[in-house]
Amino acid sequence: MVDRTSLPRTLGRIAFGAALLFAGTTHLTVAREEFQAQVPEWVPLHPDLVVLGSGVVEIALGAALIALPKQRVPVGLAAAAFFIAIFPGNISQFVTHTDAFGLNSDTARGVRLLFQPLLVLGVLWGTAAWRDRRTLLPK
Repeated sequence: MVDRTSLPRTLGRIAFGAALLFAGTTHLTVAREEFQAQVPEWVPLHPDLVVLGSGVVEIALGAALIALPKQRVPVGLAAAAFFIAIFPGNISQFVTHTDAFGLNSDTARGVRLLFQPLLVLGVLWGTAAWRDRRTLLPK
């Protein structure tokens, strides 16, 4: 597959990769308890297991976004799906009025909800995954 992305898209892809690497690392280390506060009560797994698992996924996605530019379309789609998959945790934090990451008001938690779709759109743009999704289909 020919990489037909612009420099701004390439920089966006790398920035998302770095952000995911950082976030994933904090899942496993310094922000573990904060992330546990976002795991909805209805998830049938221990919150720490969810946080560790999502941290590993974030690290893998971040590394792939940076190191596998030829795979940017499937990785971009996977990262967008991941951002969608974790959205219920952000909704749960809002609905249950749970303080974490300095989000100690419903207004702050609500504003954060508005940014999740921007993450999805941003990673799809940075990887041009939506634009080039048809390249994944057999010819």
